[in-house]
Amino acid sequence: MAFKSHVLRRAALFAACLTASGGAFAQDNSIRLIVGFSAGGGFDMYARLLARHFGRQLPGTPNVIVQNMPGSSSLKSVQFLDQGAPRDGNYITAFNPGLMTNSLLEPEKVTYNFSDLGWVGSITQDYRVCYSWNRDGNARSWDEITKQARFNMGTTSIGASAYQNAAVLKNIFGVKIHHVLGYPGSAEERIAIERGELDGGCGAWASNPPDWVINKRISPIVTFTKPSNADPSVKAPYILDLAKTPEQKAILEILTAADLLGRPYVVSKAVPTQRLAVLRKAFDATMLDKEFLAEAEQRMLPIAAVSGPEAQQVVERLYKASPELVAKARDAVK
Repeated sequence: MAFKSHVLRRAALFAACLTASGGAFAQDNSIRLIVGFSAGGGFDMYARLLARHFGRQLPGTPNVIVQNMPGSSSLKSVQFLDQGAPRDGNYITAFNPGLMTNSLLEPEKVTYNFSDLGWVGSITQDYRVCYSWNRDGNARSWDEITKQARFNMGTTSIGASAYQNAAVLKNIFGVKIHHVLGYPGSAEERIAIERGELDGGCGAWASNPPDWVINKRISPIVTFTKPSNADPSVKAPYILDLAKTPEQKAILEILTAADLLGRPYVVSKAVPTQRLAVLRKAFDATMLDKEFLAEAEQRMLPIAAVSGPEAQQVVERLYKASPELVAKARDAVK
């Protein structure tokens, strides 16, 4: 379903939803965007962009305030929706969708079913790239990284998207990755890369500092995004094209499912259906707003939106994977 077509079809539903949800969001009742990471990273930048435009599309034009709540690779911010926040639709969380995959692979550690959320939408699919810092002796291509004796990559914790991407390189393709854990967010990881503590990283290409890209301080090694959604300026192989067997490809499809959701926004499933419909409608309208798109372009933040219902379908498909395939995917990200 094309995104614009989806927006138009939902337009007729909006008036009914507005009435059923109890009217406008009060002007003095601010919307809170809870970001599961520290300030300065990609999730934070996208949330602050959304916050500047989202309120105009909501009844009553409420203020939209961003709050950072790092912890457990953003799981803390998701749990907050049902363990502290009012479940009225005024609290929306931006979190790392890699946790969703980890809940399938290690349910004893991430005891959360992400289908038990109200999915507002995703601001962009995740154009994820593993890259290296350009310095002497460091790999600058796929062929070179497969030969490097040790390649240091950092992340917040086991289960984060960056960890899983790097683990795939290590466990499926034999790249000698050394994980460095415990960074609060991508901003701190980037500082470590510039200092030489890390050799590179995996993450959303658009979240990298423009200086890194424009001045070629980093080299893309491999992408985790379908070529049809990729930045044509990035010349690196697509991870699924490197698969050597159909089983490897099926495993990689599980492990890259979260990338389809990139930068998602969710509410508690206890939020009334009518109020969730209002939020989804406003989100869809924001994704087409000219001022929003102009600022996104100015800030070099690509927009490839996914609607709430479409995001829900991605989650449901992931949880339908067979136990046998899940077990093999689990081994791939240890």
